[in-house]
Amino acid sequence: MLRRLEPHEPEKKDELSGGDSLKQDLYFWLQALVAALVLLIMLFTFVGRIIGVSGDSMYPTLHNGDMLILQSIGYEPRQGDVVVLTKEFDVSDGPIVKRVIATGGQHVVIDYAAGTVTVDGQVLDEPYIYEAMRQPIGETLTDVVVPEGSIFVMGDNRNNSSDSRDVTLGTVDERYVLGRALWVILPFQRFGPITHGVET
Repeated sequence: MLRRLEPHEPEKKDELSGGDSLKQDLYFWLQALVAALVLLIMLFTFVGRIIGVSGDSMYPTLHNGDMLILQSIGYEPRQGDVVVLTKEFDVSDGPIVKRVIATGGQHVVIDYAAGTVTVDGQVLDEPYIYEAMRQPIGETLTDVVVPEGSIFVMGDNRNNSSDSRDVTLGTVDERYVLGRALWVILPFQRFGPITHGVET
C-alpha cells in the first residue's frame, strides 16, 4: 500500500547531492595523482632518469636531441653498454654518452692503419659504428690497460667523438657513470631500445 508523503516530509533521492558528487570526483583525482606519483618514484628508483643527447658522437645509434631513459640504480658497467657519464672534460660541459669498449683489467689496442679496436687480443666486431676510424689530430691513447674500477669508452661516430682516446679524458672512473641508456623515448619516430653489445 502506497504511503502518502506529508507536506513537511522531503522525498528521498537515490542520486548524490552536488556536494557529494564533487567530493567523489576530487577523491578520484587525488587517487589518480597519488598513483601517478608512486609510479614516477618507482620508475626513478628502479630504472633511472631521463636525459637528452647533445651532439653526434654516438651517431647512428643515437641522434642529437634524442631523449633517453637510463637505468641507474644497481647498474654496473659492462662491455658494449651505452652509458651516460657525468665527468666533464675539455670538449664537454655536461653529461656525455658513449659506448663501453672495455672494463677494469682489460687491455685495449687501437690500430688506426687497420681501423680496428682490439680488447684482450681479440678484434671487436662493431657493426654499430658509423664509418671506419681515421687517425685523429693530436695526442691519443692507443694502447692501455684499463685500471680496475674504470672503463674505456668510445663514440660510435669515431671520427666525430672525443672519448677515452683523448688524453684529457682517458679511462673513466665508474663513479662517473650516471647510468646505462636503455631506450630512446623521444622523438616518437625513433622510440625503441638501444643496441648494446660488442662481439669479438
